[in-house]
Amino acid sequence: PLPGVVVIQEWWGLNDNIEAMARRLAAEGYSALALDLYQGQVATTPDEAMGLMRDVMASETALTDNLTQAVAYLTDEVGASRIGVIGWCFGGMWSLRTALAVPDAVDAAVLYYGRPVTDPDQLAALTMPVLAHFGGADSSIPADTVAAFAAGLEEAGVPHSVQIYAGAPHAFANASGQAY
Repeated sequence: PLPGVVVIQEWWGLNDNIEAMARRLAAEGYSALALDLYQGQVATTPDEAMGLMRDVMASETALTDNLTQAVAYLTDEVGASRIGVIGWCFGGMWSLRTALAVPDAVDAAVLYYGRPVTDPDQLAALTMPVLAHFGGADSSIPADTVAAFAAGLEEAGVPHSVQIYAGAPHAFANASGQAY
């Protein structure tokens, strides 16, 4: 059995970029499951993306359930030996939230510039290593928020690596975007 990775979309939806990332992870030897949290809709403008994200965020319980079912699918149906979660922006936030929702089922969490949880009491639920990537010039996730996240992980005793890329804006890891 291969290790599994739940691949969580940016606010644009399950677009070509996220599908390419899932294929890339699969080529590296993972069972990659890219979720379509917008049910087939893909945004092409920031206004569309904001609307789709707001719609799905209106039911965070259903969103959490969808993501935890993805983890269970990789474990129970695919037989994945270990499970990781990875996401960018909106998906980065949900990568962390998925790990918090099912910490005993997730073995690694990776987030790219997703809005983090900073409360050490909440972060203490994490038993897996966390790798987080943030842009030093990201105006949507300020440096003090990233510092609070790193401090919260440290205080909670969570194994982690928080990488800050000086001068990098939001969405710097999206090869199809303008900030890449």
